[in-house]
Amino acid sequence: MAGPHQDQPLATAGTDPADADAGAVMVHGRGASARGILGMAGEFGVEGVAYVAPQARRGTWYPNSFTAPMDSNEPGLSSGLRAVADAVETLNDAGIPTDRVLLLGFSQGACLASEFVARNARRYGGLAAYSGGVIGPEGTPRDYEGSLDGTPVFLGCSDRDPHIPLERVHETAAVFEELGGNVTERIYEGMGHTVNEDEIEFVADMLADLVD
Repeated sequence: MAGPHQDQPLATAGTDPADADAGAVMVHGRGASARGILGMAGEFGVEGVAYVAPQARRGTWYPNSFTAPMDSNEPGLSSGLRAVADAVETLNDAGIPTDRVLLLGFSQGACLASEFVARNARRYGGLAAYSGGVIGPEGTPRDYEGSLDGTPVFLGCSDRDPHIPLERVHETAAVFEELGGNVTERIYEGMGHTVNEDEIEFVADMLADLVD
């Protein structure tokens, strides 16, 4: 498809994909950048991982809240989902199977990564959603198909995040459990809209399991 994000570069970090034991697709948040979220790779401290990060045009995957009507976030939403798919395919083409690819996002990027995995359920190396959840207004049918086949899923969020309703995090956990994911949900009291050390350590362990 041709969309607003399809002509953007794919940023990379870590081990060359051809030599890597595992891969990670990192999806940045609103107003941020691919290079910015790749800086998190150094905090994980796991060798043998190829990190790739798609870039949203003008730093935004879709214009409105992730709880707005789906149509109001097009064509950015579909284009963003395609960009995530292309990033996974880039790692696959380098010889890294999908069951060794972890998808990670923060905020708007966490929402996009979560929605991508829900719509394309299969065995992934993992999903880590920092302050995010599946996309769509309250009452959106969650009739996703397929199976995550035990994919590890980590959902971390504040109990009072100004952008992410707590109820949506719980709904997202239920969606991934229904799809057969191995879900860990951690809600942090008064954290705000950020990422903490516990969340970093959890995902570092997820990545370490992929390169063992």
